[in-house]
Amino acid sequence: MNAIQEEALEEMKAAIYEWFEEQEKRKDVEDAVKRTTLQVGIFNDIVLDYRPGRTSVGSSDFRRNASGRKSMKASPFTQEEVLHEVQPRLTSIVREKLDKLHTSALIDYRFTLKGRFATADGPVRLTVFDIVYEEKKRQLLERVESYIEQKLEKGAYPTKPLDTFFLTRHLLDPYLFNEPDVGRTIAIFDRIQALNKERVQALREHRSDIIRALTHWAEEVFLPRHYDVTLSEYRTNENGIKPDTSLKHMDEPNQPIDLLLYGAVMILRYEPSYSKAKGMTFLELARQLGSGKAGRMLKEGSDSFAREEVHLRDELTECKANDVFSIITVVIRKEEAGAYERAISFILSLLRKGFPKSYKIKLKSSVREALPIKGLAKSDTHRFFANALAYSELYPLLEEYAREAMEEFVWYEDTEGEKSVMPGSYAVFGLGLADERYFPLVEIYMALVDEEHQLVQDKFTAVFAETHGITERSMPALVACLRCSHDSLKLRIQPELESEDKLSLLVQHVEALPDYEAERVLYPIFGKAEKLAALARKAQEPRKELLLRLLKAAGQA
Repeated sequence: MNAIQEEALEEMKAAIYEWFEEQEKRKDVEDAVKRTTLQVGIFNDIVLDYRPGRTSVGSSDFRRNASGRKSMKASPFTQEEVLHEVQPRLTSIVREKLDKLHTSALIDYRFTLKGRFATADGPVRLTVFDIVYEEKKRQLLERVESYIEQKLEKGAYPTKPLDTFFLTRHLLDPYLFNEPDVGRTIAIFDRIQALNKERVQALREHRSDIIRALTHWAEEVFLPRHYDVTLSEYRTNENGIKPDTSLKHMDEPNQPIDLLLYGAVMILRYEPSYSKAKGMTFLELARQLGSGKAGRMLKEGSDSFAREEVHLRDELTECKANDVFSIITVVIRKEEAGAYERAISFILSLLRKGFPKSYKIKLKSSVREALPIKGLAKSDTHRFFANALAYSELYPLLEEYAREAMEEFVWYEDTEGEKSVMPGSYAVFGLGLADERYFPLVEIYMALVDEEHQLVQDKFTAVFAETHGITERSMPALVACLRCSHDSLKLRIQPELESEDKLSLLVQHVEALPDYEAERVLYPIFGKAEKLAALARKAQEPRKELLLRLLKAAGQA
């Protein structure tokens, strides 16, 4: 190498040394790996991004580093020089550091140096150095097997999301397991979900980790074996089957393609709507590889349900369900309570068996009812429940459905933006407006509403207040609605609050809230605190005291 190239290499060496020295100074290394038995080291790679004068080293994927700042000067290397001269020198530098650190908790069982190099011929990306530490690998494999046996196969208690984070990645790591044991891996993922089914938020985390691990395996391991991936002019991946790909055996039991299908169904069932295109892509790619099962799933749904569970037909109604597309088709043959009762029971049974709650209904009915709430989506799902609410004898069943369907951060498939609504919304709104017996259901619903991503509860709240007014029975539900309201909501109930009894009732409920929630409840009624203060100044006792108590509850006194 010439002097300029040696200087450039020193720049790379200094960046690598700086990264290692920073990590060696860490005080939390041992504590980090003690959180779970499924982690034997913190780092499994570093990424060198060589840009003359601006070289950096980090532990994130080197493809994301490719969009960094421009070089300060031209690269002194050609692509050939990087491959044949720079790479061996960098390997020696990193190996020297690892010889001293590989037994520490800083370094995982496998360590990789990846690089992106600016060269005179354009950027070069390559894996510079890769090593597996067999003793750590053996130790990790023993821990994985022990965890599966003790915590999952013999276990009867919920597990930790952190354990699932590591376990899912280990099971699909081709350097730990050359080929995944497909049947066992799927059984393990199902077992994790079964053990954590009673803890909704934790179950969501476990599923998210399973999906991320499967997606990474699909995109980085499985699909590249069978497809050549190119980037289209619209910067989306285009997949072409490799000429040497064998399409035989794809439908035999426990093939890797089953993991792709399993991941697709998980995405379609549990991921947000904007992620579901990836699940559909996985299914379509599997179909192109010759999977008959993928073709059936695209047409009929997954194999997760028995035929009688997804198809009902009698003289009153016909219902079909496809969990892949999250669609339930309902044909009402006779417009009577019995037809809707059977359809609701069909849907309720599906939800209890794991059908996606973010489904949508495709309805064929001669009746076109709608809830008396402006701003709701004009969808078949809305129409179905509005039609059903015409029959008061169905109210108990609709309540049962709503309690099963409601889930935070989930929305019906046929709503979006300002009209997004949580599953169960139409039933809750209709019941809440129809009968005070369902006020407690409204309270339960409002406690689950994600007000950052759902607005229509404001529309319901306005109609609810207008319909039921302020009473001892309605006040808890009204306050529950206002606790998840937005500043745009305005309630015209001040005339009712001229009654000292009703104002006192509001005070009692507001004083039980934290001040920030009290402020949110009061704003749709009185506006800004200054307006409430002005009302208090003009009021006579005992109304004046009640208004001042409201101000104090909102932290404004």
